[in-house]
Amino acid sequence: MKKILVIHGPNLNLLGLRPKEHYGTMTLAEINRQMQIHAAPSWELEFFQSNSEGEIVTKIQQSLSADAIIINPAAYTHTSVAIRDALEIFPKTKIEVHLSNVDQREDFRRINYIRDVCDVCFSGKLAESYLDAIEYLKKN
Repeated sequence: MKKILVIHGPNLNLLGLRPKEHYGTMTLAEINRQMQIHAAPSWELEFFQSNSEGEIVTKIQQSLSADAIIINPAAYTHTSVAIRDALEIFPKTKIEVHLSNVDQREDFRRINYIRDVCDVCFSGKLAESYLDAIEYLKKN
């Protein structure tokens, strides 16, 4: 069985409370459940959420044996060279995911330190963006 590390960045623990037009109505637990259903039986998912940049970097470093990483770096997309550098070291498939279409939002969100070290990005489809990432892994 292949292992996917799913990393959720800052404030994603508050999904369901955040602006619905950008983030939808599902909670993080509901998104994780949908991903597990979609990934079964071929993939084992490990979920990790943190509001701390350093914890996310450490988790990536500790997970170099995983088969893939799906990451929604959230606000750290636009600020974190540290997360970018950790992802660059990860030797296997890396997928960037966003609930909203960050490229169509505020100007500051168009800065992206993560995209060029990932294999692909899925965004703008709310929770479906995560399921697209699972589908990508199933096909590749």
